[in-house]
Amino acid sequence: MFLQNTFNFSTFNFQLRNMLTKRIIPCLDIKNGRTVKGVNFVDLRDAGDPVELAEIYANEGADELVFLDITATEQRRKTLVELVMHVAEKVNIPFTVGGGISSVEDVEILLNSGADKVSINSSAVKNPQLINELAGKFGSQCIVVAIDAKQIEGEWMVHLVGGKVPTDIKLFDWAKEVEQRGAGEILFTSMDHDGTKNGFANEALAYLSELVNIPIIASGGAGTMQHFTDTFIEGKADAALAASVFHFKEIEIIDLKNELKRNNIPVRL
Repeated sequence: MFLQNTFNFSTFNFQLRNMLTKRIIPCLDIKNGRTVKGVNFVDLRDAGDPVELAEIYANEGADELVFLDITATEQRRKTLVELVMHVAEKVNIPFTVGGGISSVEDVEILLNSGADKVSINSSAVKNPQLINELAGKFGSQCIVVAIDAKQIEGEWMVHLVGGKVPTDIKLFDWAKEVEQRGAGEILFTSMDHDGTKNGFANEALAYLSELVNIPIIASGGAGTMQHFTDTFIEGKADAALAASVFHFKEIEIIDLKNELKRNNIPVRL
């Protein structure tokens, strides 16, 4: 008589993810070669040179960096390979690049230029098979699917082209699909919270974290160190991404990590 194997790998993966070191990720939105930041994806203001900021964040203890060319998809431009090369020369931490990426060739160029990962968003929604192709060629660990969503009549709905184009795709359905297609991580940005500094969308993040077995990066709403603590505890996020609080020196990364450690959240110091 054989005993039934009741080991639950999904539960094990979820528990393992929550034991791993939590990551702090400054995000640099790029427009015309400059770092910019706005509120709810609009009202952009200049925040500095992206390469200089990248070097500062790497030295201050950031775990990773994300560069998003926020006009690349809208204006049908390719992400600036030159920027990637300059960043790769200056920083020694992993960084992700996104914006206007729509083919295997795009990804190959960016990875060969020094990027560690790529982020795809609109192109993945328009051609979901692209996720399979990229994961198959480069490995899931290189592929981040960014999802911008906002609540419409109580339902989280996916938006494209820097949040400008609504779709009828539900956030949680799409998240599950991108995992099944081979994405290595999901970067979820709440458009409702973006730039407001009122905290992350922790309820949605917690559900996402339980729904999929790949890491979830929380984005949109960071304003205080408590917000980071909350998103790791309540939102069960694997990483937290922020922009303006770092760009404008409202929060220092080392201070944030020390605060997280005091709250028994595992971080790399």
